[in-house]
Amino acid sequence: MLCRVTMPTLPPGRRRPLSPGSRAGLGAALVLLAVVSAVELADPKTADFVGLLAAVPFLAAVFAFWQTVLVVGIVATVVGMAFVGAAGPITVAGMVNLLGILLATGIAGAVATIRQRQADRIAELQRLAAVAQQAVLRPLGPQVGSLAVAGRYISATAAADIGGDLYEALDTPYGVRIIIGDVRGKGLDAVRLASIVLGSYRHVAYERNDLKAMVTDLDRAVARSVGDEDFVTAALVEERGGTLTIVNCGHPAPLLLRRGQVIPLEPPAPAPPLGFMPEVKARVERLEPGDRLLLFTDGLGEARREGEFFPTADRAWRLLGHGTVGDGLASLETALVDWVHGRLEDDIALVLLEYAGPDDGATMPMPSWEVGAAGS
Repeated sequence: MLCRVTMPTLPPGRRRPLSPGSRAGLGAALVLLAVVSAVELADPKTADFVGLLAAVPFLAAVFAFWQTVLVVGIVATVVGMAFVGAAGPITVAGMVNLLGILLATGIAGAVATIRQRQADRIAELQRLAAVAQQAVLRPLGPQVGSLAVAGRYISATAAADIGGDLYEALDTPYGVRIIIGDVRGKGLDAVRLASIVLGSYRHVAYERNDLKAMVTDLDRAVARSVGDEDFVTAALVEERGGTLTIVNCGHPAPLLLRRGQVIPLEPPAPAPPLGFMPEVKARVERLEPGDRLLLFTDGLGEARREGEFFPTADRAWRLLGHGTVGDGLASLETALVDWVHGRLEDDIALVLLEYAGPDDGATMPMPSWEVGAAGS
């Protein structure tokens, strides 16, 4: 879910290598140094342009580390002294120019130090945010019970990979159970609420034999932790002996991919999100070997370019129906990012499931509360 920042630790005594930005700043500074030197060499009897060398350390300070800035500033000062000395007796103007280069070097070094500290702090915060997100969203799959499972988190921002989208898949005594949800809002508050929902889900998924009872427990957990305007949309899915049960709390309907067709699994009746005491009705389907199910958050439905939304249903089979479930999600992400030209409006969580069929002919009984509901 965030631009994951790797901060390697250097062994003692080793210098930090120049980053591409540092090399760019150093290159720009050296180009300016060369240009001023060429101008002064064209007329060595005067040192009218030596003062321009004060800009050299400032150019380096835009990207480079402070050590590089000081080295560039010292080189610029030495070059300036050479030109001032070659022009004849040192004048007041020459001394002022040299002092200006030294002063500019000191200021540029201080600026580079402050910028570097801020960049390091931002990188550390991004790293901690990524760790927090990874602690909330554990890796899925590749196999959970009888289902092949893959999950993917696509961040809307390049600067951070943190938000309130959530998912989990568990192999419980009641079958494989999956949740996907979307917390209203972003940032650490959204991650906190997502962690509360997932923590509650990981408990009740093993304790409740009915998805409706799970929804009640999750709704209470959300209501205790949010304000009046906060909520969590969620879809809960259970696969038991080839029977698929879905309850939906204000969340986008999953898509069933079967034999080249894409079927939206809309709930029998709409229900509000968690936090608003939803009364859910289950939708039940019988799965066939090879069926795939796409769960997603509303960021996928909102992805658009020039007012045209990404045609998820039209392209789902071509993108998701090949290779492994991980391959399918990779294809969907590539097509989606290309569609929006890399500019998403919201984070997106994706989970793709594939049902391979019963193991060795063994089946689990259909849940008692679902008898007669299949196919309805």
